[in-house]
Amino acid sequence: MLMKGYLGAYQDNWLSYGNAASVVGNVPGSLSTYIVGIPLLLWDSPWAPMLLLIALRIASFLLFDIVIKQIFSPTVRLSFLVLYLLNPWFLFDSLIYNPAYLCFFAALHCWSAFNMSQQRSFMFSFINVIAIGFAMQLHYSWPILAVMSAYLFYRRLIHVHWLGIIFGCATIFVSLIPYLIELQANEAIQGQESDRYIGWGGVHVYPVLKSILYWLRYSSFLFSNRIITDAEFLWLTDINWLRMAVDYLWQAILYVVGGLTVIVSWGINQRVWRRIKPHWRSREPLNLSSQDWLMHYSFAAVLGIFFSAILSPIIFSYWHLIITFGFALFPVLYQAERWQKTKPELLSKIILMVAGYFLVINLVASHDSNKYSYKHSYVEQKQQYLIEQGLVSPTSK
Repeated sequence: MLMKGYLGAYQDNWLSYGNAASVVGNVPGSLSTYIVGIPLLLWDSPWAPMLLLIALRIASFLLFDIVIKQIFSPTVRLSFLVLYLLNPWFLFDSLIYNPAYLCFFAALHCWSAFNMSQQRSFMFSFINVIAIGFAMQLHYSWPILAVMSAYLFYRRLIHVHWLGIIFGCATIFVSLIPYLIELQANEAIQGQESDRYIGWGGVHVYPVLKSILYWLRYSSFLFSNRIITDAEFLWLTDINWLRMAVDYLWQAILYVVGGLTVIVSWGINQRVWRRIKPHWRSREPLNLSSQDWLMHYSFAAVLGIFFSAILSPIIFSYWHLIITFGFALFPVLYQAERWQKTKPELLSKIILMVAGYFLVINLVASHDSNKYSYKHSYVEQKQQYLIEQGLVSPTSK
């Protein structure tokens, strides 16, 4: 993405396609180029696109928060802040690559859909389509949002303004015209030859089961294996046996806590499912509370994951479904609201414990990683990369 952005900013070469994806070709559209290149035009620094990314990720929380504060109590709203902004699932992917931007469009989709549940609006219908279409220009997980909107419309849980939908689709189509032209001329972005096919995941059971498990993991503390197993504790001690002992203890704690919280997440999702099961297939207009509406929205995300896993020609990893991370927290908030009414002191203690647990994990993960290191200069690596790619001379700064 940095390469595409610098090509646009330095050589006025704005590529009309995104990064290559497995089997199915490059992601359509120019958005991944513009979100890096335009900040560089405003400020010629590798920190410019990074600041935009951070701003979009904070904006994603604020959009979710607008919805949550209308549904849950202030304490549960605080719970979401901890579970979202401090979550290692969220923070681990705070770097310039496609899935890191998806949280904003997921939040935009949720915010617009919630407003569509309350009124028929051109603007919110337009924004809902834009959220899906721009997510499509970043990652192939966009069908999840499309399935969610289709489910909410079918269940009459949102009010659609058709003119807004049409204008949204037209806007996305116009933005894809350069890509469609390039697609006809450039075979390299049309996909790869493979024995995989659309619908491969539905024929093989494992991809679907693994994808549903990620839904439970996002609302639990069973994080990416890179966070759990990458720690070497070289900063702690030079004594090998002591470092190894700490490493094994660290992994044991994270796996045990992670496994237990997956079970808790499963139980919470079961309770939510029992709540919405009596009327999840009905097309009759329902007078749902805001909490129940949000649980249907969350269930729609599970349907989106299910159908996407069936259609996918690959086995999903966590970053393929990270667009649903915020949605996976909604059932937990539903349970937290119940605790707030019956055991408010217990909920406050749990929030503090979770915040402390997340902070410790984040500190360790930020110092111990086989993939990233705070000791390496992002600016210097960028400069060396641009020199290697011939975009700047070795004497430039």
